[in-house]
Amino acid sequence: MSPDNEKIIRNAYQLAEDRDVAGWIAAFTDDGTFTDESIPRTYRGAEELGKTVEVYAKAFPDMHRELGRFYVTGDVVIVQLSLQGTHLGPLELPSGTVPPTGKRMDAPCCDVFELTDGKIKRFDCYAEGSVVAAQLGLT
Repeated sequence: MSPDNEKIIRNAYQLAEDRDVAGWIAAFTDDGTFTDESIPRTYRGAEELGKTVEVYAKAFPDMHRELGRFYVTGDVVIVQLSLQGTHLGPLELPSGTVPPTGKRMDAPCCDVFELTDGKIKRFDCYAEGSVVAAQLGLT
């Protein structure tokens, strides 16, 4: 069961890299959630989940998730990674829109996934928001 869950999550990251909005949405259960703890905001439902891929792709057209360690126990997958990209487009946040800075980010992140029947039920992203803000020159 665990190796399959790692494969499912690796595939989800690839869907995000490919900007496959429909595939990304399909990776979640009908009641699945994605919480960006650095903002903080929880996205629910197909429209909101799909928007997360679009928002970050627009702000960081070269967005890449450099995957590090995977920890799998049952239906929980934890991933250490780095978020990398150049801020070339507007970044829409709940607090407002951040205009492009042209600066590059390479920030540590830890993602926690809970799966149900091979789909993402809950995704909590712990991006290091203070590092991102500093690298983009926002602090």
